Amino acid sequence: MSTFFLRPPLVFIGLVLALSAAQAAPAFSAVEQGTYTVDPTHTQIVFSVLHLGFTNYSGFFSNASGTLALNPMQPETSHLSVSIPVSSLLTPSSKLTEELKTSQWFDVAHYPDAKFVSSKITSTGTDTADIEGQFTLHGITQPLTLHARFIGAGQNPMNKTYTVGFQANGELKRSAYGITTYVPMVADKVHLSIAGAFQKAN
Repeated sequence: MSTFFLRPPLVFIGLVLALSAAQAAPAFSAVEQGTYTVDPTHTQIVFSVLHLGFTNYSGFFSNASGTLALNPMQPETSHLSVSIPVSSLLTPSSKLTEELKTSQWFDVAHYPDAKFVSSKITSTGTDTADIEGQFTLHGITQPLTLHARFIGAGQNPMNKTYTVGFQANGELKRSAYGITTYVPMVADKVHLSIAGAFQKAN
């Protein structure tokens, strides 16, 4: 038997230890205060709608950008601003993906970006908060509340950047943003599930 399987390379052991350390999340109050930028490759905005009454059908947006001014000791003073390129939309069907970008739906040509800007943050627990803000989509701005939960923070073992991550959920009615195609066969209510990763700015 190869000794490789008996004695894994030291670099592999080091990576496992680094990943284990990264998974040992500190208390939210111990997270480093400061300004963070969105990590676009590890942030996803998943949307889900009831399709024809049969299934909850999902797609997602990516390549977000923006900033998080984070104060873990006084979360209410924190501020979040995120922009999402609507053209990043992706679903399991390439045909549907392209259709959703047309004027019948998101109209990417005229409204290329969606944006969320927080206006009030309220702690709801030691690692949870409600983030109220203004969400702009399809050229229309409406209030939106996200229910956020702290996931973890620490040095990313791959790029050595201090990173903090959250999971957030929210709901909106797409008709409020002028996207009414096939309502109610395709539900008006849209559920959002957001995985947000933020890297500390230098």
